[in-house]
Amino acid sequence: MPRIKIAARYALSDGIPARSFYVALVVGTILNLINQGDAIISNLSLNWSKLMLTYAVPYAVSTYGAVSYRMAREDH
Repeated sequence: MPRIKIAARYALSDGIPARSFYVALVVGTILNLINQGDAIISNLSLNWSKLMLTYAVPYAVSTYGAVSYRMAREDH
């Protein structure tokens, strides 16, 4: 099976999506408060694309870390 399919299967299994979601929720919220806190507190307009990316990036990084760990463990 090609490595990309194995990686995709790992990314969607064994609780990885849930753990990545919680990491993204915590880290994304902290980063959004740092980056757009003034807009959030004072009801100014938010940059919605930045807001969404600030949650998507920690999700992707967490998922990548978990998948790469599993694939490296499998290689041994």
